[in-house]
Amino acid sequence: MESSSWVYPTVLFLRPLLAIAFVLCFIALWWFLAWKLVLVHVPLVQEIFGLKKKTIKPKPETRGRYSRFYNSISSQNPVPQ
Repeated sequence: MESSSWVYPTVLFLRPLLAIAFVLCFIALWWFLAWKLVLVHVPLVQEIFGLKKKTIKPKPETRGRYSRFYNSISSQNPVPQ
């Protein structure tokens, strides 16, 4: 059997490089799928990467039961000064 000179460089250099490239591509593929399917919908990730701007809505003056209750009391019984 005749051994050619390109077998040893292939075994020593090309196969490990291909293995590393395969692992990196595999990790990148799964990261991309996780990003598209799950991570984009997590609010913390959206805030970190600036994907969604926070909209600040002003709170209404009478936003709850207690404020309406106390406003109705103060309007019925004015405090003399």
